Amino acid sequence: MKKLRDYEIGIAKLSNRKHKYEFLLDNDFFEEFGKDIILGGNLKADVELDKTESLLTFHFDIKGHVRLTCDRSLEEFDYPLDIQAAFRIKYGDENLELDDDLWQITPNTQSINIAQHLYDYIGLALPMKKLHPRFVEEEEEDEDDRDILIYSSRSDADTDEDEDDEDDTDPRWDALRNLN
Repeated sequence: MKKLRDYEIGIAKLSNRKHKYEFLLDNDFFEEFGKDIILGGNLKADVELDKTESLLTFHFDIKGHVRLTCDRSLEEFDYPLDIQAAFRIKYGDENLELDDDLWQITPNTQSINIAQHLYDYIGLALPMKKLHPRFVEEEEEDEDDRDILIYSSRSDADTDEDEDDEDDTDPRWDALRNLN
C-alpha cells in the first residue's frame, strides 16, 4: 500500500483550473492489487483534473499493455489497451458513492487517491475471453464458418394439418371452452 501513495492528488491547495498529471503503471502497481487477473503491465496514465468550486472532474487517458494469461493455452501474452474515461467528484455533507463515475466528498477532504480508479478502468477494458493473439484469428474464422440454425416447432406440412386437427380435438376441451 505504500506504493499507492504515489497516486494521491492533493486537492485542498489546488486552484480552480485544469491540472495535468502523469502516472506510470508498471508491475509494482499491479502487485499492490494482486495477480489474479493482470499479471503485470506497462501503461502511461495521463490524468487531467478540472477543479471548480463545486466539482472535480478527472479525465483519464490510459495507454500501454498489460500481461494476461490465455484462457485456452495458459500462455502469457501482452494485451494492448487504449482507455479514455471520466470521473467526477462533487462536494457534499458526507462521503458517498452516488454512481459508478460520481462520488461525493466533504469539503475538508485533503487528497484523492486515484489508484483504485486506474486499476478498475483497466480491469473493465479487458476482454471476457482472454485469448493469445494467435488464437484470435482462429476464433474469428470459426465464428464465420458456423452455420446458422433456426429452430421451428412447425413445418410447412404441419400448417395444413392444423386445420384438420381442429376437428379432431378432444370433446372434453370443447366443454371447457364453452364455460366462458
